[in-house]
Order: sequence, then structure tokens, then C-alpha cells
Amino acid sequence: QVQLVESGGGLVQPGGSLRLSCAASGILFSTYDMAWYRQAPGKQRELVAAITRGDITNYADSVKGRFIISRDNAKNTVSLQMNSLKPEDTDAYYCNSRHYANARREYWGQGTQVTVSS
Repeated sequence: QVQLVESGGGLVQPGGSLRLSCAASGILFSTYDMAWYRQAPGKQRELVAAITRGDITNYADSVKGRFIISRDNAKNTVSLQMNSLKPEDTDAYYCNSRHYANARREYWGQGTQVTVSS
């Protein structure tokens, strides 16, 4: 059974930092592209950052220069280091995995809440 378990969310003041982690099980992690999405209530889920199995990264314009995505294939984890957080970064953040050769093999975590507020 595939599981993606996020951790690291919470409340942080503007300008602060948080590190999200996603632990994957039930998949051959090295064959999956990984990503973080976020979603506010009533809004569409949007891509925040992605990293391919070959460590190629991609970021939403709104987080470039502030967020860093990384993966550890030995530990089956993907992380999102979030710096210089802004109130508009407040959202539920979701871990996503998609097989590099078969997009139908796609899985989501349950999400972790990030709230940026003073």
C-alpha cells in the first residue's frame, strides 16, 4: 500500500522558515518524480515545487528564491525548505508522487497546514 506522510507544518511569523518533509512507502521511490502542491479553501491546487528522479527542479514563480525542494532516495523522502515566508504562503501543502513513465501511477499525501501570521 502506497503512503505519503507529510510533516513539518505549523504556525510561523512572516519572514520565518519551515521545513516540510514527506516520507514515502510502498513505491520504488527512485522511479518517481516528486512534488509539493498547495491549496487554499475554495481554490485550485497549485504546484509549488517539483523534483524529478534525476534531480531536476522546478518552482512556481511565487516561491523562486525562497523555497528549496530536495529528495533523499536512500531515505525515501522529499523535503521543502521554505524561507522568507509570507502570509500568502498560508495553505495546506500536499506531497505528490508520479511515476516517471506512467502518470496514472500518481499518489497524494493527506496534507499539512502551513500558517504564516503575526
